[in-house]
Formats: sequence, C-alpha cells, structure tokens
Amino acid sequence: MLAVECSRFGGPEVLRLVDRPEPTAGPGQVLIEGTAAGVNFADTSRIAGSYHPVPTLPFVPGTEVVGRTGAGRRVLAPTFDGGGFAEWAVVAADQAVPVPDAVDDAAALALLVQGLTAWHLLRNSARLRPGETVVVNAAAGGVGSLLIQLARQFGAARVIGTASTPAKRELALSLGADAAIPDDADGYAERVRAANDGAPVDVVLDSIGGRTFSAGLDALANFGRLVTFGNASRQGRPPVDPAVLAERNLAVAGFWLRPALADPGAYSEPLTELFGLVETGRLRPLTHAAYPLADVGRAFDDLLARRTTGKVTLRP
Repeated sequence: MLAVECSRFGGPEVLRLVDRPEPTAGPGQVLIEGTAAGVNFADTSRIAGSYHPVPTLPFVPGTEVVGRTGAGRRVLAPTFDGGGFAEWAVVAADQAVPVPDAVDDAAALALLVQGLTAWHLLRNSARLRPGETVVVNAAAGGVGSLLIQLARQFGAARVIGTASTPAKRELALSLGADAAIPDDADGYAERVRAANDGAPVDVVLDSIGGRTFSAGLDALANFGRLVTFGNASRQGRPPVDPAVLAERNLAVAGFWLRPALADPGAYSEPLTELFGLVETGRLRPLTHAAYPLADVGRAFDDLLARRTTGKVTLRP
C-alpha cells in the first residue's frame, strides 16, 4: 500500500511517499480502507521529534482517519500512535464510530481531534456557565472556529475571537463571534476589554502561548479561567506567579485530548452530540480543500505558513 513515511526528524521535507506492507488487524482491532486522513498542527511537532511521546523512526504519521471496514461500515477513528497517512489503517474496534451520511469526510475529521478538544475545553476545562464571556484565540483555526460556535450553543453571552488577519477576523464574525480583534500580545488585554464593553472576561481559551498567554491572564475578571491547549507561537513557556492568580482568584488549566479520552463517556458520547449538531445545521466545521496523499509536504507547508483555514485533510 502507499503510505507517507517519516524516517528522520525535521520539517515537511522529511516526508516521503513509500510502498509499505498492508497492516494486519489484531485482537480488538479493525482494518479500514482510508478515504481521508486529518492533518493537525501536532503532526508537525511529531515529525520534528518535539512531541511527547517521541515516535520511533521510521513511522507513518497521521492520528485520525475516515474509511470503510471490510463489512462496508463508514467509520471515524483515531490512530494516536500513527498510521493514518496511508491507504489502509488499523484502529481500535471500540473507537471506530459510525459516521452519519449527512456528515462528509472532512467535517467528520474536524470533529475528532478539533471537535472533541473544543467540546472538552468548554465543558470540562473551562466549565463554561450560561451568561459568561469567552475569548477564543486563533479563532479561525480548526479548534477555534468550532469553539466560537459551541460556546454559543453552550450558553455564552458574548464570544470574542482573536485572529492574525482581517480576513480571519471576518470569518470569526461570520461564525457567530460578537467581536473579532487582532491577536498580537501587545495591547491584547486592552483590546479584549474594549470588545467586552470595557469589562474583563470570564474565560480565555489559548492555543498561542508565549506572551499571548500572559496577556490573557491580564484580561480575566475575578474568578476568571484561562485554559492553555497549545503553544503555536513556539515561544518559551511563561512563568505563572501564584500570588498574581490569588489577587483576582484566577485559575489556569491545561488541556491535552489524549488522556481526556480515557475517562468514561469522553469519546463516543461527545462525538455523537457533535454529529447531531452538524446534521441539524447548528455546527459548521470549516474544511480546507483536500490534498492528495502525495502532496503531504505541501499540506504541511501550507499549515505551518497559516495559508489554510479549517480542517486540512489528505486523500489516499
């Protein structure tokens, strides 16, 4: 079968299309013929060797696939240990969730890592309450675009998106944000409060990190919560002074999807809810044009250069 292989750590240039043996399903597993695989920012860290746990070389990247089982069932499943960027993939049978006909491949893939991340960020990490104000950094990205819509579905009174370009801020507004502002760290807290009628906010959801993380703390109201779930800026991790948190009763939480899914009810149930929201038109996952498997390097280049909007997928 054709597959993308990473035989040394580095940038997109280390990826190459190779012929590998078709994998074999073991006990509790199922073999699926992939029709699409999702590309995530974390995949760029995996091939760079900076993601935990570090993969053993050589390996096939790709942590999420849509495809058909031998019985013809169309399913969505994670491949957290890699293997998704290939014509065939082995997945855990109990994690292969049927995909409704009304949800296309790219939309389904947007709901696995990005959708479940957004769901858990709001429900479990931020513990959003009706009537609160939420700031979504990187609001035009895969997670951010879903966060804007889900925050509204889950009862937020005001949603503020931040993004790097006017076009991306317009996109955030079109998805339901009440305001959209630049994401520069300088002046961040002042812009957030201005977008909230001069008041601080209840929740900041941050995947940028670095100086933007620190600026997000400054924008929070008493008992406000900041949840960090990425470091797209690739800046150093800023220190957090407990005394500063205590002054306004602030809380800082971190989120990583993989351990979250180990809890009962954390995987299939939220996915089913998300599928239902898409089927009824209340949630619109953003999707980018699909890339052929052979163009995986270009897909990674475009993702890193922020030339993509919404879910990036590969077609075997």
